[in-house]
Amino acid sequence: MARPQVVLGVSGGIAAYKACELLRRLTESGHDVRVVPTDSALHFVGEATWSALSGNPVSTRVWDDVHQVPHVRIGQGAELVVVAPATADVLARAAHGLAGDLLTNTLLTARCPVVFAPAMHTEMWEHPATQENVATLRRRGCVVVEPAVGRLTGADTGKGRLPEPAEIHEVCRRVLARGVLPPDLRGRHVVISAGGTREPLDPVRYLGNRSSGKQGYALARTAVARGARVTLVAANTALPDPAGADVVTAGTAEQLREAVLKAAADADAVVMAAAVADFRPAAYAPGKIKKRDGEDPAPVALVRNPDILAELSASRPRPGQLVVGFAAETDDVLANGRAKLARKGCDLLVVNEVGERKAFGSEENEAVILAADGSETSVPYGPKEALADRVWDLVVTRLT
Repeated sequence: MARPQVVLGVSGGIAAYKACELLRRLTESGHDVRVVPTDSALHFVGEATWSALSGNPVSTRVWDDVHQVPHVRIGQGAELVVVAPATADVLARAAHGLAGDLLTNTLLTARCPVVFAPAMHTEMWEHPATQENVATLRRRGCVVVEPAVGRLTGADTGKGRLPEPAEIHEVCRRVLARGVLPPDLRGRHVVISAGGTREPLDPVRYLGNRSSGKQGYALARTAVARGARVTLVAANTALPDPAGADVVTAGTAEQLREAVLKAAADADAVVMAAAVADFRPAAYAPGKIKKRDGEDPAPVALVRNPDILAELSASRPRPGQLVVGFAAETDDVLANGRAKLARKGCDLLVVNEVGERKAFGSEENEAVILAADGSETSVPYGPKEALADRVWDLVVTRLT
């Protein structure tokens, strides 16, 4: 079978060296990759490196191999174009339709999905000109992932770091698998909670649950690939940040509530995939609770945590906002799910049974998605990514 044709554009930033890892992941996962670097990019990584890693010739100018018309043919034959890193300069030229080199010519001739992974200093990313260029590209149907926060060139730290190549590869894989133009969540802001809250009992103990956050992260990754601006509120996870998502960390239910409500103020949809503790200890012991010989431990008094899902459903911080909840059940799954849907007042409720290789900690899941209009959608056992896409399918239908 023919391998999927991918064009990897590389622009002139220090993060160009990370594109070598992205190229390796793309080729090893079965893609035929043509690297199109800018002249500036070759100051950081040479032509020989790109050619050796891709197995394809490399050129930067429209005058190379003119008889093959590369400025048209490369873009025409691509099934995906990804630019990583995408500097402020390349974003500007792409947004304004300039065609001064082979990469920008390729972007103009491509009729396939296009992914930009920006990397630049924080001030450049936040500049109104860059933000307008990004908005223009997204409006046209390009996927522009949000930069990561971290160490930049020199001693600077902030937003503008290129996401990890493994995470960019995940975005590319999902975009290529869907092949939908334009992305159906473009222009939408979605908020997702993930992981499990922990309620401290003393300095070394807490009440918690077994949630790994994998389902919430799958929802975030699929939403990015479908063009959304994603805010991920993560509670006690050990997972790498999904490329393109703004990640906000939380520990307790109260902290998660504060972060979700703040992010939801301008969100089109909120998906509460986190396992939020229903109760917390009524009192926090400032010192470790000691075990005493011959004595039973004192009972732990509990108080209720805020019901974030019900609060969101009732308040709807933004008119027309969709609210999606998750319910993990162990018995009478659908009956309990229907009762919870009515009680919480959300638009959709994803009901999954907790069990062996299901829900918590697993790479797979199966669920029934209940809707406020009475419809039910069964999602068979499979990767959590598949369930995430089905959730977004139902959200998109209701948003439009």
